[in-house]
Amino acid sequence: MKPTFYITTPIYYVNAKPHIGHSYTSIACDVLARFKRMTGYQVYFLTGTDEHGQKVAQAAKALNIEPQALVDKNVLTYQNLWKALNISHDDFIRTTESRHKEVVQAFFAELYKKGDIYPDQYEGWYCVPCETFWQETQIEKGLCPDCGSPLEKISEKTYLFKMSKYEKPLLEFLEKHPDFVYPHERFNEIMNFVKSGLKDLSVSRPKSRIGWGITCPFDEEQVIYVWFDALVNYLSALGYKKHQDLFDRFWPVDIHMMGKDIIKFHAVIWPTMLLAAEVPLPKKVIAHGWWTVEGQKMSKSKGNVVDPYAVISIVGIDAYRYFLLREVPFGLDGNFSEAALHARYQADLANNLGNLLNRTLTMLEKYFDGIIPVNGAGKHIDKFEKPAGHLLADIEKKLADAAFSQALESIWEIIDLANKYIEEEAPWKLAKTDQDRLAVVLYTLTDVLRLVAAYLYPFMPGSATKIWEQLGLSESLSAINLKDIKLGQIPAGTKVQKGVPLFPKLMP
Repeated sequence: MKPTFYITTPIYYVNAKPHIGHSYTSIACDVLARFKRMTGYQVYFLTGTDEHGQKVAQAAKALNIEPQALVDKNVLTYQNLWKALNISHDDFIRTTESRHKEVVQAFFAELYKKGDIYPDQYEGWYCVPCETFWQETQIEKGLCPDCGSPLEKISEKTYLFKMSKYEKPLLEFLEKHPDFVYPHERFNEIMNFVKSGLKDLSVSRPKSRIGWGITCPFDEEQVIYVWFDALVNYLSALGYKKHQDLFDRFWPVDIHMMGKDIIKFHAVIWPTMLLAAEVPLPKKVIAHGWWTVEGQKMSKSKGNVVDPYAVISIVGIDAYRYFLLREVPFGLDGNFSEAALHARYQADLANNLGNLLNRTLTMLEKYFDGIIPVNGAGKHIDKFEKPAGHLLADIEKKLADAAFSQALESIWEIIDLANKYIEEEAPWKLAKTDQDRLAVVLYTLTDVLRLVAAYLYPFMPGSATKIWEQLGLSESLSAINLKDIKLGQIPAGTKVQKGVPLFPKLMP
């Protein structure tokens, strides 16, 4: 049996179009999922959409259509973008699916039966855009602390979840698992929040006010709070208490990944819900930073929300994936700018990787009729042995910390070394003086490109596949196990198939 790896994005809210932040989360998860598959793991990569709540109901009413019709239309924007970005998810869950609703209602009823959910009267301030209640002490001038929208004063019947009951168990868990939340500054934030005291949480809304959500299983007049509903998707996708074999195989989840704005839902509310249900807690919750655009916060009013489609129409899918992962250390806030994007494209992709492939294949065609020669010296140049031999362990270690930028740096060190190798060896001179040495050099370069393609596949699957195919390799790249990739394995006598430039010059 293969070891397992379960990774999730948050489920994205269908009332907003996907932007750079959404794609960043999904691309990062995709890299980890692909890397794990290529190192022998059975992977379950989950993404999906959050489709309930007051915002959806209001938007549907404004359009004079049913909420279900609205979410059925809007969900396509996410499904189509993930396809365009080459996201390799194994499951896409929608919170309007019956498989999810049934699990949410069963989970809610289980906690109610246990006494951890109880009826009460709620009075407080509510933010519709954030779907969040706020205490009087948390707000100023009647505005939401997160989004700045005017708050509504609400007094209504609700059901509360005894989150306070699980304050001490959660604190004990956090103290024993300091790597539960990553990066560490987010862990410290969560620890301080829990230590400040947990209050019971309102987990239902009157159907008369919301009207769009999962009905409370023991009270037809209430719908379940959208965040309680949404978090359960990580269980319902695995068929919690319905398909126990699948659930037992993959739970507990290895990584929940999300933006830092929703870390408290995943590292406080969600663990307490699981503690109440006596379900093992996740292994790790990872939060990345926010993206600004040209140094400014993204907002619809400023008209600076980055549309992933617009970017990939200019630089391509893999250049977009590469830029997001390479430009900023994961966990920190990043800035998107056209100048930075073009600089990365030209320097790292076109002039470095693309040029290495083009030069190597051009010389093979010129000096060996496009046939990978026999390595005349019978061995590789020593300078590639050490970095290539350490590459798997190095990348594995860096990806364990979600250090995508550093992992790409390691791959680019070998690409840089190969370009330097061309200049040092000067194959165009060897062609006139030493055919055996020329064979060694060009065999080595194609072999290094084979290694690079394999390790690039999780990050840039389309470009890696093109390199693989241009090297004349027939084996499916996605089926390769990186543990089997070593230098000296590219078969001599293979006919290369030089194609169009991997990263063509950008139009001004």
